[in-house]
Amino acid sequence: MHRDHALTVHDHAPLAAGPAGPLRIGIGGPVGGGKTALVAALCRALGDRFSIVVVTNDIYTTEDADFLRRNGVLPDERIAAVRTGCCPHTAIRDDITANLDAVEELVARHDPDLVLVESGGDNLTATFSYGLVHAQIFVLDVAGGDKVPRKGGPGVTLSDLLVVNKIDLAPLVGADLEVMRRDADAVREGRPTVFLSLREQPDAGPVAQWVATQVAARRG
Repeated sequence: MHRDHALTVHDHAPLAAGPAGPLRIGIGGPVGGGKTALVAALCRALGDRFSIVVVTNDIYTTEDADFLRRNGVLPDERIAAVRTGCCPHTAIRDDITANLDAVEELVARHDPDLVLVESGGDNLTATFSYGLVHAQIFVLDVAGGDKVPRKGGPGVTLSDLLVVNKIDLAPLVGADLEVMRRDADAVREGRPTVFLSLREQPDAGPVAQWVATQVAARRG
């Protein structure tokens, strides 16, 4: 059986200073890992406690934003879609103008407590600029194999929270969760990791807890 790390505000170093205003959390990771499902889960779990807005990134479409709207996780006007037209990491790390514009427009309109910025699907090198966000969540899934955490890369090693999703698939793909846990612990230098299945835990409990703690800390 898997076990979740206990998550508290003391689990890692303080978040980046980042931009002024409400807490901004970037959610990145490879295609199909469950980023949009996690955003939806966080909106449902925290929407009664905090005012939330979301910016999604897709290369050519607005598919992720459309998914969130169809599922009614937030009012439509609280969701903005960015078409990057380029490799996803460029729009969240190298030229963040489109995302900054989308975030700042939503913040001006809604004065939220929490901004979630979902990257388009990318590889293990994907990270967010700290001119755009204060904290980063990186989402993997076990279908990629239990070797992925030990491959490292900035997304795995430096994210404030690593989420290993779809653990219910581990027996089907021959992935060893304890190997993944050991390797994640080895490369992350004390930063927290959560193992979950959004299919079995649709409230994303430990991730929502971590996010809520960061929002409370940001509000002082």
